[in-house]
Amino acid sequence: MNKPVLPDYLHRIRVVLARTSHPANIGAAARAMKTMGLTSLTLVAPNLMATPMTAEPPVFDAACPQDFRLPEESFILASGARDVLENARIVADLPAALADTTISCALTSRKRELTAPMHTPRQLAPELLHAAQNGQQVALVFGNETFGLSIEEVQSCNRLLTINGNPDYFSLNLAQAVQVVSYELFSHTDVSMAHLQQNVNRATHAQVAGLVGHCREVMAESGFFERRNEERLMRRVAALFDRADLSSEDIDILRGFLKTVSSTHPAK
Repeated sequence: MNKPVLPDYLHRIRVVLARTSHPANIGAAARAMKTMGLTSLTLVAPNLMATPMTAEPPVFDAACPQDFRLPEESFILASGARDVLENARIVADLPAALADTTISCALTSRKRELTAPMHTPRQLAPELLHAAQNGQQVALVFGNETFGLSIEEVQSCNRLLTINGNPDYFSLNLAQAVQVVSYELFSHTDVSMAHLQQNVNRATHAQVAGLVGHCREVMAESGFFERRNEERLMRRVAALFDRADLSSEDIDILRGFLKTVSSTHPAK
């Protein structure tokens, strides 16, 4: 079966990573996005730290954001989502990232002096998808791994988004947060899973009847019916196979087994 085509409107939902510090997180976030059909990534003033793999991280210059290049570590962690990183837009500040959007969601889990209601991804998903379907640009904004989004960055957005979790321990990695939100959006689309289902060749009536007959033969050879009602038992066996909704492959396996049993333990 052919794979389904992803809805075109998913391209109008962008992930915005603000002041991300770990090169690997950018790559892992890109992978999380593409897995759920999102391919539009914007990086706001990346502030990369040195890591064992990236000893000398590139320095972001706000005056020339277009000149910034991600290190190879990001691409390695992106795996098959290298194209998402290659096409990522890089800007100096959040207003530039949100300039053409109509809905922007600030992901936050901290109590703030804000009166706007907080929504879970599941609650906001229908509105975000509807906006994207109508040609509007939507942004999902994630902050720095250590400090999250600043008050000013949150106020630049017009929706507050939070991932609800264990109040005694809630510590999501940046890429994990991107994955959760992206999955929730994708789960609200109508993309079929039929291509993941295995094609089943259902057994015909004649095949099932042949299996029942084969069972009867082997049971008789083994003396199974000596103290049992043969007709009653075979009716139950036939009903069992009907409930099992057997495939042609199932029939072949069972009849092969019965044949082996007969040849290994011939009738006395």
